[in-house]
Amino acid sequence: MVDDPSLARRLVDAIISDYPDHKADTRPVHTIGIGVKGHFIASPVAGNYTTANHFQGAEIPVTVRFSNGTGSPVERDSASDVRGMATRFHLPDGSDTDLIAMTLGEFFTRSTDEFLDLTRSAQPQPVQAEGWWQKMVDMLSFRLPLADPPPGDGKSGAAGLMHYAQRHQFAQRGILQAASIGAPVSYARATYHAVHTFILLDKNGVRRYVRFSWQPVAGVRNIDTHAPPVNQYLHEELRDRLSKWPARFILRMTIGDIGDALDDPTVPWPLQRVKVVMGTLYLTHVAQDQQADCEKLGFNPCRLTPGIEVSSDPILQARRGAYQESQSMRGATACPFHNEAS
Repeated sequence: MVDDPSLARRLVDAIISDYPDHKADTRPVHTIGIGVKGHFIASPVAGNYTTANHFQGAEIPVTVRFSNGTGSPVERDSASDVRGMATRFHLPDGSDTDLIAMTLGEFFTRSTDEFLDLTRSAQPQPVQAEGWWQKMVDMLSFRLPLADPPPGDGKSGAAGLMHYAQRHQFAQRGILQAASIGAPVSYARATYHAVHTFILLDKNGVRRYVRFSWQPVAGVRNIDTHAPPVNQYLHEELRDRLSKWPARFILRMTIGDIGDALDDPTVPWPLQRVKVVMGTLYLTHVAQDQQADCEKLGFNPCRLTPGIEVSSDPILQARRGAYQESQSMRGATACPFHNEAS
């Protein structure tokens, strides 16, 4: 894999440009987050599919960062927004491997050029909130009503994104999902998708194309869309939840088959594909040092360990350099790649 520093910087700058109030030295997106600690235990069958260290059955310590999706420093927990779940597995040999997921099932674009075009379309423009009558007309016309601009802000990128979706069929699924995704009652009550395809290698050298998702044991639940907006509740809810019992997630792996989109994160795989439970994540407590164990960590979807490889997905490969660039710009803690070939 060849890294392009200039492309990485352009990708990061393009994302930041969509958030005029973005604060320097913070993540370009998923700016607001909270770090938690726990462990992962692989299922008895996981080792049949990969030689990766964290799938061999030992208890693996983890650090997880949950986050809101925007690049704004303002915490709006009840806003309809894509949430993130970045997981770092601390392996027995002293190395780390990451799995980055979000509540969106598919991505918006297939290439970096398309992504840069998308960010230009998402530039905030002056907009007025739609009245109830216009929202009803939108729904009767089978259109999603435009999201209201944030309180006190007369600009939004929603109209530009909708226009982009109208012109690009590949982006429609992701953009429409994001527009209607809602807000979870808890970070621990949402499903998170790793979106991209990865390659697993087993002890016999068999290669399988797979996708991962985290399924909450507590079930999925969103807040009432008609309830008054609340800026801050997700962090406190998670602290309260973990003070009583661990939050658990099941790691589900879907195995691709002939004809599936292996390098296009905008296309879902058929529902009937084989699914394997790869293990259970137990989150036990909020990290005591949020700066060291959350805000200063530099996660990367391409930080992999032997037994897992990246696919040829152009967006996945570009994310490696973009995440490294973001890490450098905000002074995050460096974490060398264990497998430089990944």
